[in-house]
Amino acid sequence: MKEKGVNYKPEYAKYFDHTKLYPEATTETIKLFCEQALEYEFAAVCVNPCHVKMTASLLKGSNVKTATVVGFPLGANTTNMKAAETKEAVENGAQEIDMVINIGAVKDDNWDYVEKDITAIIEAAGNADVKVIIETHALTDEEKVKVCKLAEKCGAKFVKTCSGFYGTGGATVEDVALMRKSVSENVLVKASTGIRTREDVDKLLAAGAVRFGSSAGPKVVDGD
Repeated sequence: MKEKGVNYKPEYAKYFDHTKLYPEATTETIKLFCEQALEYEFAAVCVNPCHVKMTASLLKGSNVKTATVVGFPLGANTTNMKAAETKEAVENGAQEIDMVINIGAVKDDNWDYVEKDITAIIEAAGNADVKVIIETHALTDEEKVKVCKLAEKCGAKFVKTCSGFYGTGGATVEDVALMRKSVSENVLVKASTGIRTREDVDKLLAAGAVRFGSSAGPKVVDGD
Protein backbone atom coordinates (compact mmCIF):
# COMPACT_ATOMS: atom_id res chain seq x y z
CA MET A 1 0.00 0.00 0.00
CA LYS A 2 1.35 3.39 -1.01
CA GLU A 3 2.11 5.83 1.79
CA LYS A 4 -0.33 8.73 1.73
CA GLY A 5 1.14 12.21 1.34
CA VAL A 6 -0.02 15.61 2.55
CA ASN A 7 -2.11 16.12 -0.61
CA TYR A 8 -4.09 12.90 -0.13
CA LYS A 9 -7.86 13.53 -0.29
CA PRO A 10 -9.92 10.34 0.07
CA GLU A 11 -13.18 12.23 -0.54
CA TYR A 12 -12.46 12.13 -4.28
CA ALA A 13 -12.55 8.33 -4.39
CA LYS A 14 -16.35 8.02 -4.33
CA TYR A 15 -16.61 9.68 -7.72
CA PHE A 16 -14.48 7.19 -9.64
CA ASP A 17 -15.25 4.18 -11.77
CA HIS A 18 -11.72 2.74 -11.89
CA THR A 19 -11.72 1.87 -15.57
CA LYS A 20 -9.70 -0.52 -17.71
CA LEU A 21 -11.33 -1.17 -21.09
CA TYR A 22 -8.33 -1.43 -23.39
CA PRO A 23 -8.37 -4.70 -25.36
CA GLU A 24 -4.87 -5.66 -24.19
CA ALA A 25 -5.88 -5.67 -20.52
CA THR A 26 -4.66 -8.87 -18.90
CA THR A 27 -5.94 -10.82 -15.92
CA GLU A 28 -3.15 -9.41 -13.80
CA THR A 29 -4.04 -5.87 -14.84
CA ILE A 30 -7.67 -6.35 -13.84
CA LYS A 31 -6.59 -7.85 -10.50
CA LEU A 32 -4.41 -4.80 -9.88
CA PHE A 33 -7.30 -2.45 -10.66
CA CYS A 34 -9.55 -4.34 -8.24
CA GLU A 35 -6.89 -4.17 -5.53
CA GLN A 36 -6.53 -0.43 -6.07
CA ALA A 37 -10.30 0.05 -6.05
CA LEU A 38 -10.59 -1.76 -2.73
CA GLU A 39 -7.70 0.20 -1.25
CA TYR A 40 -9.06 3.58 -2.33
CA GLU A 41 -12.76 2.64 -2.00
CA PHE A 42 -13.71 3.77 -5.48
CA ALA A 43 -17.34 3.65 -6.58
CA ALA A 44 -16.78 0.85 -9.09
CA VAL A 45 -14.37 -1.02 -11.30
CA CYS A 46 -15.39 -0.87 -14.98
CA VAL A 47 -14.13 -3.69 -17.18
CA ASN A 48 -14.93 -5.41 -20.45
CA PRO A 49 -17.57 -8.19 -20.26
CA CYS A 50 -15.01 -11.01 -20.34
CA HIS A 51 -13.61 -9.79 -17.02
CA VAL A 52 -16.91 -9.29 -15.18
CA LYS A 53 -17.09 -12.63 -13.39
CA MET A 54 -13.55 -12.36 -12.02
CA THR A 55 -14.00 -8.71 -11.06
CA ALA A 56 -17.24 -9.43 -9.21
CA SER A 57 -15.53 -12.24 -7.33
CA LEU A 58 -12.59 -10.03 -6.34
CA LEU A 59 -14.89 -7.23 -5.16
CA LYS A 60 -17.40 -9.47 -3.40
CA GLY A 61 -18.30 -8.26 0.08
CA SER A 62 -17.07 -4.72 -0.53
CA ASN A 63 -18.87 -1.49 -1.39
CA VAL A 64 -17.04 -1.27 -4.73
CA LYS A 65 -19.40 -2.17 -7.56
CA THR A 66 -18.68 -4.17 -10.68
CA ALA A 67 -19.44 -2.24 -13.87
CA THR A 68 -19.15 -3.26 -17.49
CA VAL A 69 -19.89 -2.02 -21.00
CA VAL A 70 -22.51 -3.08 -23.53
CA GLY A 71 -22.52 -2.45 -27.28
CA PHE A 72 -19.04 -1.11 -26.75
CA PRO A 73 -17.46 0.94 -28.21
CA LEU A 74 -19.51 1.76 -31.32
CA GLY A 75 -23.08 1.11 -30.19
CA ALA A 76 -23.90 -0.47 -33.54
CA ASN A 77 -24.79 -3.94 -32.29
CA THR A 78 -28.38 -5.02 -32.74
CA THR A 79 -30.71 -4.37 -29.82
CA ASN A 80 -31.15 -8.11 -29.24
CA MET A 81 -27.39 -8.57 -28.98
CA LYS A 82 -27.07 -5.67 -26.54
CA ALA A 83 -29.84 -7.10 -24.40
CA ALA A 84 -28.25 -10.56 -24.40
CA GLU A 85 -24.89 -9.05 -23.49
CA THR A 86 -26.53 -7.18 -20.63
CA LYS A 87 -28.27 -10.26 -19.26
CA GLU A 88 -25.06 -12.27 -19.28
CA ALA A 89 -23.13 -9.45 -17.62
CA VAL A 90 -25.69 -9.20 -14.81
CA GLU A 91 -25.67 -12.98 -14.37
CA ASN A 92 -21.89 -12.79 -14.05
CA GLY A 93 -22.12 -10.17 -11.31
CA ALA A 94 -22.30 -6.76 -13.02
CA GLN A 95 -24.14 -4.17 -10.94
CA GLU A 96 -23.77 -1.29 -13.39
CA ILE A 97 -24.10 -1.33 -17.19
CA ASP A 98 -22.57 1.37 -19.40
CA MET A 99 -24.31 1.07 -22.78
CA VAL A 100 -23.52 2.89 -26.02
CA ILE A 101 -26.46 4.30 -27.96
CA ASN A 102 -26.95 3.65 -31.67
CA ILE A 103 -25.40 6.86 -32.99
CA GLY A 104 -26.51 6.26 -36.57
CA ALA A 105 -30.12 6.02 -35.44
CA VAL A 106 -29.77 9.42 -33.77
CA LYS A 107 -28.37 10.88 -36.99
CA ASP A 108 -31.29 9.34 -38.87
CA ASP A 109 -33.72 11.01 -36.45
CA ASN A 110 -34.98 7.51 -35.73
CA TRP A 111 -35.87 8.26 -32.13
CA ASP A 112 -38.21 5.31 -31.88
CA TYR A 113 -35.27 2.99 -32.51
CA VAL A 114 -33.07 4.83 -30.01
CA GLU A 115 -35.78 4.62 -27.36
CA LYS A 116 -36.42 0.91 -27.92
CA ASP A 117 -32.68 0.21 -27.87
CA ILE A 118 -32.16 1.94 -24.51
CA THR A 119 -35.33 0.47 -23.03
CA ALA A 120 -34.30 -3.08 -23.97
CA ILE A 121 -31.00 -2.75 -22.14
CA ILE A 122 -32.64 -1.23 -19.04
CA GLU A 123 -35.18 -4.06 -18.94
CA ALA A 124 -32.45 -6.67 -19.40
CA ALA A 125 -30.37 -5.07 -16.64
CA GLY A 126 -32.99 -5.69 -13.97
CA ASN A 127 -31.75 -4.16 -10.73
CA ALA A 128 -28.44 -3.07 -12.23
CA ASP A 129 -28.06 0.66 -12.91
CA VAL A 130 -27.71 1.68 -16.55
CA LYS A 131 -25.48 4.49 -17.79
CA VAL A 132 -26.30 5.67 -21.30
CA ILE A 133 -23.19 6.68 -23.26
CA ILE A 134 -24.31 9.38 -25.67
CA GLU A 135 -20.93 9.88 -27.44
CA THR A 136 -20.79 13.66 -27.25
CA HIS A 137 -18.10 13.95 -29.94
CA ALA A 138 -20.54 12.65 -32.53
CA LEU A 139 -23.64 14.68 -31.65
CA THR A 140 -24.89 18.22 -32.02
CA ASP A 141 -26.00 20.02 -28.89
CA GLU A 142 -29.62 19.51 -29.92
CA GLU A 143 -29.03 15.77 -30.30
CA LYS A 144 -27.27 15.60 -26.94
CA VAL A 145 -30.27 17.16 -25.24
CA LYS A 146 -32.73 14.84 -27.01
CA VAL A 147 -30.76 11.71 -26.11
CA CYS A 148 -30.41 12.77 -22.47
CA LYS A 149 -34.14 13.40 -22.15
CA LEU A 150 -34.91 10.11 -23.86
CA ALA A 151 -32.52 8.24 -21.56
CA GLU A 152 -34.38 9.64 -18.56
CA LYS A 153 -37.72 8.70 -20.08
CA CYS A 154 -36.48 5.13 -20.51
CA GLY A 155 -35.35 4.89 -16.90
CA ALA A 156 -31.58 5.32 -17.11
CA LYS A 157 -29.70 6.07 -13.89
CA PHE A 158 -26.90 8.01 -15.62
CA VAL A 159 -26.12 9.79 -18.85
CA LYS A 160 -22.46 9.53 -19.79
CA THR A 161 -20.33 11.64 -22.11
CA CYS A 162 -18.36 9.19 -24.22
CA SER A 163 -16.72 5.81 -24.69
CA GLY A 164 -13.16 7.02 -25.10
CA PHE A 165 -12.76 5.03 -28.29
CA TYR A 166 -14.34 7.45 -30.75
CA GLY A 167 -13.40 10.96 -31.83
CA THR A 168 -10.85 13.23 -30.20
CA GLY A 169 -10.58 15.00 -26.87
CA GLY A 170 -12.60 13.98 -23.86
CA ALA A 171 -15.31 15.09 -21.49
CA THR A 172 -15.78 18.85 -21.52
CA VAL A 173 -17.25 21.22 -18.97
CA GLU A 174 -19.65 22.49 -21.63
CA ASP A 175 -21.01 19.03 -22.46
CA VAL A 176 -21.39 18.04 -18.81
CA ALA A 177 -23.23 21.29 -18.02
CA LEU A 178 -25.54 20.78 -21.00
CA MET A 179 -26.26 17.19 -19.98
CA ARG A 180 -26.94 18.23 -16.38
CA LYS A 181 -29.46 20.81 -17.57
CA SER A 182 -31.14 18.28 -19.86
CA VAL A 183 -32.23 15.83 -17.16
CA SER A 184 -33.90 16.01 -13.78
CA GLU A 185 -32.20 15.41 -10.44
CA ASN A 186 -33.26 11.76 -10.74
CA VAL A 187 -30.60 11.20 -13.42
CA LEU A 188 -26.88 11.53 -12.72
CA VAL A 189 -24.10 12.60 -15.08
CA LYS A 190 -20.95 10.59 -15.67
CA ALA A 191 -17.95 12.19 -17.38
CA SER A 192 -15.49 9.94 -19.14
CA THR A 193 -12.28 10.24 -21.16
CA GLY A 194 -9.38 12.61 -20.61
CA ILE A 195 -9.91 13.03 -16.86
CA ARG A 196 -6.40 12.87 -15.44
CA THR A 197 -5.95 15.55 -12.79
CA ARG A 198 -7.67 16.92 -9.70
CA GLU A 199 -8.20 20.16 -11.63
CA ASP A 200 -10.09 18.22 -14.32
CA VAL A 201 -12.28 16.61 -11.68
CA ASP A 202 -13.00 19.86 -9.85
CA LYS A 203 -14.13 21.59 -13.04
CA LEU A 204 -16.39 18.71 -14.06
CA LEU A 205 -17.85 18.39 -10.55
CA ALA A 206 -18.74 22.07 -10.67
CA ALA A 207 -20.43 21.50 -14.05
CA GLY A 208 -22.61 18.73 -12.61
CA ALA A 209 -20.84 15.40 -13.01
CA VAL A 210 -20.86 13.02 -10.04
CA ARG A 211 -19.06 10.03 -11.52
CA PHE A 212 -15.88 9.75 -13.57
CA GLY A 213 -14.67 7.01 -15.87
CA SER A 214 -10.89 7.07 -15.58
CA SER A 215 -7.81 5.08 -14.65
CA ALA A 216 -6.36 8.15 -12.93
CA GLY A 217 -8.32 7.82 -9.70
CA PRO A 218 -5.31 6.95 -7.56
CA LYS A 219 -3.41 9.93 -8.94
CA VAL A 220 -6.32 12.30 -8.24
CA VAL A 221 -6.89 11.00 -4.71
CA ASP A 222 -3.18 11.06 -3.88
CA GLY A 223 -2.80 14.56 -5.30
CA ASP A 224 0.22 13.58 -7.39
